[in-house]
Amino acid sequence: MPPLPGRVHRAQPVPGVAPFPAPPPPLRPVPSLLPRESESTAGGSRVLPAGPGRAGAARGPHRDRTGTAPGPLRAAATMASIGNFFRRSLRRAGRREGKDGASAAENTPPRVPQGKPGERSSVFYSAGQFFFEYLVVVSLKKMPDGHYEPKITYQFPKRENLLKGQKEEEERLLQAIPLFCFPDGNNWAPVTEFTSETFSFVLTNVDGSRKIGYCRRLLPSGRGVRLPEVFCIISCLGCFGLFSKILDEVEKRRQISMAVIYPFMQGLRESPFPAPGKTVTIKSFIPESGTELIELTRPVDAHLEHVEFQALLQRLSPPLILHIFASAMLERRLIFLAEELSVLSQCIHAVAALLYPFTWAHTYIPVLPECLLDTVCCPTPFMVGIQMRHLERVLEQPMEEALIVDLCEGKIIRAVGDEEEILPGKLQNEMLVSLNRHNNNNNVHTYFQQKITEYHEQKKHRRDS
Repeated sequence: MPPLPGRVHRAQPVPGVAPFPAPPPPLRPVPSLLPRESESTAGGSRVLPAGPGRAGAARGPHRDRTGTAPGPLRAAATMASIGNFFRRSLRRAGRREGKDGASAAENTPPRVPQGKPGERSSVFYSAGQFFFEYLVVVSLKKMPDGHYEPKITYQFPKRENLLKGQKEEEERLLQAIPLFCFPDGNNWAPVTEFTSETFSFVLTNVDGSRKIGYCRRLLPSGRGVRLPEVFCIISCLGCFGLFSKILDEVEKRRQISMAVIYPFMQGLRESPFPAPGKTVTIKSFIPESGTELIELTRPVDAHLEHVEFQALLQRLSPPLILHIFASAMLERRLIFLAEELSVLSQCIHAVAALLYPFTWAHTYIPVLPECLLDTVCCPTPFMVGIQMRHLERVLEQPMEEALIVDLCEGKIIRAVGDEEEILPGKLQNEMLVSLNRHNNNNNVHTYFQQKITEYHEQKKHRRDS
């Protein structure tokens, strides 16, 4: 009988078809641990979501050995069983490692042996880890209409024999880099003087992983009017101090010759990435100067090496920082305005770091290109940095629950209005005292987390008593 319009027809079990496909060996299917996408308590049927090979597929009820259909309690027990299974596996693996004499230091990443500050490292931070993925030079090229567009004029290394998927991913990455190296538009003109500036941007992959672009924009050496160019290092490592020193070496060699840069970068790429507190030494030859030894040292506390809290404290008062922190905790829309790209990137990275041990998982663009200003209309949470010259255009966009911060004047341009009521009063007072007393790069983050932890412990103690 054909289905009647306007009625919901339940799919019937298909005879002879198992409710779950058997997983490949060596794992054995355990009925009480098999996952279930969705269950219908009314008719007992289970409908798999549409996908390759499952469009419109319906299966019969899945029952355990007792003959009862699993419900919410059984699902909770299943998840607990899975968690216990993995915990037992980890404990067994830890005991095996202990027998072999391989003991790792506490709070250190895998495969990273703890060393003393200044100790030389001869191991990789993680397997296959490089300092960087690409070094690209982005220059401005004049178009027929008179405007300038950023183009990649050099790429190191150039990868060959890539698979189709790898090639497509590389093309998408290289296509986006010029846009973020010159986010201030196409209105450029040749100049004779230009102050070099350092900034960074973040590119988010489909899987949520992020790549950081460390940029140094400078004027090439020469006579007469010239256009600035950007040296951009793409890496998945958040070490701003370390890469700032690398860009200093790149700029020094650029004033001599482009040919001197690439041997230095090749030596850097072949060097192991140092663990926290360790140093790696790079040998580099410079004409008329001989061979130089460049030491790159990571700080002992790796949690703070990607942040400069001082840049945030110099431009915003402690009460405003608390309002920004509270808005970020509620995952609202945050827009930061400044004219200098370095100020935008430093301050936004610092705000995101205040959330530790949480991370900002939403749209995160420390330097937003001019052609992407419509991002502020996005209905989802975001944290972006925009140059001050685009303020009027930003204010014309329709936005809800957005906090707009002026980093140049140190004030909030637009707020929701409840920022002072988000955090409890006692917690705010303690954090304000900490911000006023400890305003250096190492203590701001520590005291933020310390005061929050103390507040929750006191609250829990009062509830238990």
